[in-house]
Amino acid sequence: MSQTRSIQDEQHSLAWVGQFAQHAGPRYLQIAGFIEQALAGGVLRPGDRLPAQRRLASLLQVDLTTVTRAYDVARQRHLLEGRGARGTYVAAPKVELGQLLDLGMVIPPPPAGLDFDELLRQGLAQVLLHTDSRMLMNYHLGGGSAADRAAGALWLAPLFGQIEHDCISVCAGAQSALAALIMALSPAGATLLAEPLAYPGLLNAAQALGRQVQAVASDADGMRPDALEQACHEHGASLLYLNPTLQNPTTHTMSAARRLELLRVCQRHDVMIIEDDPYSLLADSAPPPLAASAPAQVAHIATLSKCLAPGLRTAFVLLHSAELRARFMTALRALVLMATPLTSALTTQWIHDGTAQQLLNGVRQEARLRQRLAGQLLAGRGSAGSTHLTPAACGIHVWLELPTYWSARELAQAAQTQGLAVSPASAFSTGPRAPEAIRIALGSITEQPQLRAALGQLSDLLARRPDTNSSVVV
Repeated sequence: MSQTRSIQDEQHSLAWVGQFAQHAGPRYLQIAGFIEQALAGGVLRPGDRLPAQRRLASLLQVDLTTVTRAYDVARQRHLLEGRGARGTYVAAPKVELGQLLDLGMVIPPPPAGLDFDELLRQGLAQVLLHTDSRMLMNYHLGGGSAADRAAGALWLAPLFGQIEHDCISVCAGAQSALAALIMALSPAGATLLAEPLAYPGLLNAAQALGRQVQAVASDADGMRPDALEQACHEHGASLLYLNPTLQNPTTHTMSAARRLELLRVCQRHDVMIIEDDPYSLLADSAPPPLAASAPAQVAHIATLSKCLAPGLRTAFVLLHSAELRARFMTALRALVLMATPLTSALTTQWIHDGTAQQLLNGVRQEARLRQRLAGQLLAGRGSAGSTHLTPAACGIHVWLELPTYWSARELAQAAQTQGLAVSPASAFSTGPRAPEAIRIALGSITEQPQLRAALGQLSDLLARRPDTNSSVVV
């Protein structure tokens, strides 16, 4: 009887183990992923004991080091806790007192199936092996070295094909590139044209630089060509800002036909376009960039912050006119003298050796999982029982139109009292009135179980009406 019970206990303790996949990353990360998935699905619960490392290694036919590393990763993710001689147990959920669960900041999620720490160590080792460390700590000319620009051309090749390296400038992130382009391509006091909902960094840069942002009416396919034509006549604008693929905040991707219509309007009125394109490489089948159709009319910004890691602080600007590039570089040096040489060198190393593509693939895979999770937990939370959820199959944020009984401001405040941060539509509005909607970012919360809990909490909040009696008596 005791032997039978022992076998049953062991079978139960292994119910969380999945099947190893050939192309799903190192096995120790797959094992950690099995634990994470089992917790999310309720197969494992806080307090459950896991098999001893040697026993699990024997049962899975892997070496002991693989299991040891798997358990270490799971502990770093706060999934497991060691209890000395008593063994390893599933940990209770970790509560970070006073800290918000961040559904507000759009950053890429941890890449699925990859050990980012190990990739970082290997990448920096290669940089130090092949680069004079004194050069990494010195001033560099703005715009990047020849190797950095070549890496930028290689990174953008899936979107543009072969690019002349001299047309690319390497910048310390997209925000400084955007500000420098506004300075270079428009006079002080000018009016910039944009969609009614736009990236907040545009609004901040325009205000700081003394430019006005004018909203141009949009429909289901993005900015309307007739409204752009009218705005060009009324405001005499020389610069248009567009984020046509997986738009921030609405996740909308503009059709190829609409892009060409807008380009024709801009060509007639001699309006330059800033194409902010942080998400195209996350999309499955986005139309060609505007800059591919009209290279003389468009300045294209591609940042790695939204598809690889914000800490790389690297963006590539594609600008074909030598005269405009010179004006852009003058403006950029006034804002940021140079991109950080160490991170530029790491980015270049990763692009050339294929690590950047590995990371991108991992981010895309994780983003798809998180989009499905958001779709499951937030479906049906719009007005009149409609979904009103605009997800992008592999983007890193969603746009949620709120039920009629919630305003975006009230919802954001109510979420904050429950330890959740979301972004109301007013943060993105270029017009007089913002819709009642919120943007939900899916990458800042690193662990899937925590993200599931946060989205579930938000879903519960959306399902009930606001508390009209908010007074507190102490």
